[in-house]
Amino acid sequence: MIGALVAKRALAGAFDALNRHDLARFMAAWRTGGEFVYPGDIPESGTFRGIAAVESWFRRFFEQFPTIEFTVRHVCVQNIFDLVGTNVAAVQWDVRLINRDGREGHNAGVTMITLDGGKVVAARDFIFDLGDNFRRNWSAIPAEPAPPGAATPE
Repeated sequence: MIGALVAKRALAGAFDALNRHDLARFMAAWRTGGEFVYPGDIPESGTFRGIAAVESWFRRFFEQFPTIEFTVRHVCVQNIFDLVGTNVAAVQWDVRLINRDGREGHNAGVTMITLDGGKVVAARDFIFDLGDNFRRNWSAIPAEPAPPGAATPE
C-alpha cells in the first residue's frame, strides 16, 4: 500500500509539472531510453523514443498550449506493495487547454505509465476525443467557419 501512495504522489507531481510548464521537473522522472506514444492523426502523433525525443515533444506541447490545466481523476497502480518503483499505473485525467491561437479546448483521457526504479520507461496516452475538436486544439485544421449570416471582419 505504501508503494501505491508513493506512485500516486509522484504521478500527481508529474501532472502538476505539466500544468506549470516545468519541463525540467517533468523530464527528471524519465529514463534516458523512455518512450512516449501520442495518439491521433496529426503531425504531433506518433511514438517518441529516447529522452531527447520525448523532451522535444513536450516542449512543442507547451508552445502549442500556453495554458494547460490537467485534473487528475483517478490513479490506479498494478502492484500496490511495490517499494522500488517498478510498476504500471493508469492515470485518468481531464484537461482544459488554451492553444497559442487563443482557442479553448477540453478533453479527457488515460495515460498508461510503466515505471522502472521510479522512472518512466514508457507512457502511452489514450485520448477520448480524437476528432475535429482535438485537431483544432492542435491547430491541425482551420478554425470553425462563421455561421451563415454572421458579420465578417472588414
